[in-house]
Amino acid sequence: MSQKTRLYDAFGEMIYVLAMADGVIQSEEKEALTRILENHPYGKDVVWSFNYEAGKKPNLEEVYQRVLNICHENGPDPEYQFLLELMEEVAKASEGIDPSEQKVINRFTQELTQRFKEDIARINQN
Repeated sequence: MSQKTRLYDAFGEMIYVLAMADGVIQSEEKEALTRILENHPYGKDVVWSFNYEAGKKPNLEEVYQRVLNICHENGPDPEYQFLLELMEEVAKASEGIDPSEQKVINRFTQELTQRFKEDIARINQN
């Protein structure tokens, strides 16, 4: 699996975590995900990964940590802006962004940014 494919698989997993933050995946969220990604070059990978996780019903915190690790290992990437926009659009799809969904978005943004800042600090110490 290429690094890009792995990254987009992680995006699907993060969207799953987001959609489950309020306890249930709404049909509007699934429809928004499919609509937004239908012409994206890796859209099928994201949707497949989302559906795979939805079928497994894994522990959300474990999936979240796995995605955070994959993104950190990948390093800074302009595609994270796309992921954040996708997260917001999917969360808005069903009666607006739920507080639990906003918490996932904020936490992911803060934790990934913090990891990169720590990497920079380590580099600057050497």
